[in-house]
Amino acid sequence: MSDLISRHAEVSAADNEWLHLLVGDWQVISDLAFADLVLWMPTADHGFVAVSQCRPSTGATVHYDDIVGSRAPEGQLAQLRRALSEVAPQRSREPRWFGAYAVREEAVPVVHEGRAIAVVARQTNLGSGRTPSRLELNYVEAADDLIAMISRGEFPMAHAATGPRRGAPRVGDGLIRLNSEGEVLYASPNALSCFHRLGVIGPLVGRSLAEVTTDLVEHQNPVDESLPLVVMGRAPWRTDLEAHGVALSLRAMPLTESGQRIGAVLLCRDVSELRRRERELITKDATIREIHHRVKNNLQTVAALLRLQARRMDMPEARAALEEAMRRVATIALVHESLSQTLDEEVEFDDMVGRALRLAADVASAGTKVRTVSEGSFGLVPAEVATPLALVLTELVTNAVEHGFSGRESGTVTVSVERDGAQARVVVADDGTGMVAAPEPRPRGSKRGLGTQIVSTLVTNELHGSIDWVPRDGGGTEVRIEVTLRDPRRENAAAHG
Repeated sequence: MSDLISRHAEVSAADNEWLHLLVGDWQVISDLAFADLVLWMPTADHGFVAVSQCRPSTGATVHYDDIVGSRAPEGQLAQLRRALSEVAPQRSREPRWFGAYAVREEAVPVVHEGRAIAVVARQTNLGSGRTPSRLELNYVEAADDLIAMISRGEFPMAHAATGPRRGAPRVGDGLIRLNSEGEVLYASPNALSCFHRLGVIGPLVGRSLAEVTTDLVEHQNPVDESLPLVVMGRAPWRTDLEAHGVALSLRAMPLTESGQRIGAVLLCRDVSELRRRERELITKDATIREIHHRVKNNLQTVAALLRLQARRMDMPEARAALEEAMRRVATIALVHESLSQTLDEEVEFDDMVGRALRLAADVASAGTKVRTVSEGSFGLVPAEVATPLALVLTELVTNAVEHGFSGRESGTVTVSVERDGAQARVVVADDGTGMVAAPEPRPRGSKRGLGTQIVSTLVTNELHGSIDWVPRDGGGTEVRIEVTLRDPRRENAAAHG
């Protein structure tokens, strides 16, 4: 829509935003009017181009094909031009025929800050030819009021709520018309059903909706402060009303005439099942976070026990083995700590692994001043991948510090990552003593150590990738890893689930 407007007309940013607000809310008008709505933008050659359209969900459409981007036909130009120049709605005296069915047309100027900036065409398919019911008459009367507000620059409402307080419910879910005092003039059958489920006995017509809802509110439960304004039709907001285990979503659309409020349209929908599912999801998320928190605590306890046991060991080899096990457990605990602080099953990997790598370098350095450098970004990493990837990186950094900087005063370990979607290429490089000469590339000393076996197994089986040790230009060693950060088998299962 923005592209079409900028291509065919020159409008200010404020006018452009006003048109977007109108299009964001006009589905309600289309459903109430049982009519198609087309937004026509005037062009430099005195023509009009359609920049948006809306079809009713309550009746037959006029335009079965999309007309956005097309120019107005000759037979409609005169009406559109009069609406724009006279700044007043223009209704055709006789229906216009679209093939086999007749269409009643009305052109309504879109007024913003006292100026007509576009025209909305209201087109009603007259092919049904049936007698309107009381519900349909009330729908159309409400639509007439809203369309008249468009021609006076009073709709859309600039101070209306945004985000979750705007939008649903829709017209067919339930409609109530209020007068200026907040009394019910009409309630559709679906609206009556909604309030009957809340516990309202008897008809609503003639009663103050504010008084009705006051009797329903359970005082021990918190109430949205916007509820009184919505049920009296004073504010264009959306709110929820809950009572007796039933939840209604209510949206008010005040009706005004020359700035004075003359009534309101109130849309309502039973969202009890939706709210129940939302509460279940919130409970599930809280449970998952609590599980990760408890797992982290348990792993930290295991690491502390291993640390105590290592201090009691007399054999240096046994003490070193326990300390390595403690470090691996602590790395897994760090991943669960990160997962306990997020609603998603993904972690911001860079901050978490940065702490783990610095800790691994400090523990393994044994007097050598080691600096860890990170280049690139991992971004968000799925939970099932975060643990093996963190273990791989800490093992490689520890291995570089312990074997590459033995007897040296300082050194640097650089972790570089290049990510392309689900694929990541990681290089762990050090400026240490380098690899021991061997027929095949090996890490320092041996490729059969426990740490190396753990790394190779995790990269191959858990990360679905490959790993290679090569000499680094200028001295030292590079470990090159290519991994998949999402499990393709799991994604295929989800796609066919």
